[in-house]
Amino acid sequence: MVCDNCGSEPAVIHLTQIVDNEMKTLHLCQACGADKGVQGTSSPPALPLTDFLAQMGKPPSTSTALSIRSRCSFCGLSFKQFRESGRLGCSHCWTTFDSHLNGLVRRIHGSNQHVGKVYLSPDPSVTEREKKLEALRRRLQRAVELEDFERAAALRDEIRGLEMDRS
Repeated sequence: MVCDNCGSEPAVIHLTQIVDNEMKTLHLCQACGADKGVQGTSSPPALPLTDFLAQMGKPPSTSTALSIRSRCSFCGLSFKQFRESGRLGCSHCWTTFDSHLNGLVRRIHGSNQHVGKVYLSPDPSVTEREKKLEALRRRLQRAVELEDFERAAALRDEIRGLEMDRS
């Protein structure tokens, strides 16, 4: 399979994007993937969680020894405590242990940069209901502006009914 972007290199990254509730899959070469902010690996890890946990237990290398011995200045969590629990103490821990966490996150997710996914409600009718409520509210506002109070009252009742269904 060749890259969908340049058409000349072999595709090594398969990126799925959801835009406006439509899913699109791109097959990219290493260079085009880097342009999109995705960093591919030479071979994907078979079990990323296992790799992550194994990495947590490894002794520190000399280059990261200072960051591993350090503590978070905000919550006081040490890197050793993080390795034992697998949980960071606060949002400031990301900054304190940045050099070590970036490699772990990259190995698990394929990149340490968010490339975006859209949250889709498990119940699609919820999204439709919200859209309908928004449209009804606009129509209600317009009816009030035109002083069509009978229509406004009917719209108000319809909005209340939909809001009660939501609760």
